[in-house]
Amino acid sequence: MDITKLAEKVMAMDDESWARHANPWSVYTRFSIMPLMSLAFWSREWIGYYSLIFIGLTFAWIWINPRLFSAPKITNNWASMGTFGERIYLNRKDAPIPAHHVTPTILLQVLSGVGFPIFVYGLYSLNIWILLLGNLWVMVFKAWFVDRMVWLFLDVKDTDERYLSWIKD
Repeated sequence: MDITKLAEKVMAMDDESWARHANPWSVYTRFSIMPLMSLAFWSREWIGYYSLIFIGLTFAWIWINPRLFSAPKITNNWASMGTFGERIYLNRKDAPIPAHHVTPTILLQVLSGVGFPIFVYGLYSLNIWILLLGNLWVMVFKAWFVDRMVWLFLDVKDTDERYLSWIKD
């Protein structure tokens, strides 16, 4: 199964959730996930098992974030178009996307994933520099992924009335 499709199912994203996630506040605050997770897991050194509370809150934040903000009034921006492109990418089996987007998108996902073991090792070893490298690695490639999703959306927006309806000026 496609890992991104699995993530969408776990997140239980429906049309309303996607509309809310198109809010730039939702997109930009998702970049807080890695630092919050770092702090939550690192806190085991300071507060022991109580760190599980903060770890749980971080996972709750991952699920709540796309639903927390209202659907934006204006979606003609980088963050909103990134979420539109992601929706299109996730639906690529039913509505194929231009071939020149497939390989780079998969590569960006793989490269982002490479940073996760670095991140985990940094947490395990309590090595701040490795942890920071893991955070930076994952977040840079995630931002690049979002940028690629904007490009995808701009390439296909005119091919489907539904895609055009997502743009609000």
